[in-house]
Amino acid sequence: MILSVASGKGGTGKTTIAINLALSLEKFHFVQFLDCDVEEPNAHFFLKPNFLQNRVVSLPIPEIEEEKCTYCGKCAEVCVYNAIAVLKETVLVFPELCHGCGGCSLLCPEKAIKEKGQRIGIIEFGYANNIQFLHGKLDIGQAMSPPLIEK
Repeated sequence: MILSVASGKGGTGKTTIAINLALSLEKFHFVQFLDCDVEEPNAHFFLKPNFLQNRVVSLPIPEIEEEKCTYCGKCAEVCVYNAIAVLKETVLVFPELCHGCGGCSLLCPEKAIKEKGQRIGIIEFGYANNIQFLHGKLDIGQAMSPPLIEK
């Protein structure tokens, strides 16, 4: 059985409800608690898990190899987020706009784009008594929370 507690508004008591559900079910079933509020996770304050592992989550950000690039503009054409701009003899990459889809490097005819991982946050894993606990923490200044939530 999967139970989810969600709301679009903050301050509605989602964390309180989710924690109490987990605590009431842990005696009878295996419980896995996922705090997906990566911008402000706070379930760990109440469940006090013992964290055993963490994993860094990164987005693949394009890096242009200028010596291979012919400035054809294919990378900028394919980027729906306008994270790449091709000028006469240079290519500008805007990492804060990049969604890490990899389309630019896949479609570059000269294979002049390699991807470099840019850290966006971490996932921490542990246990709070019999409750398996996971949460993500988005790094300060990062705007891309969906990839961290997905991981």
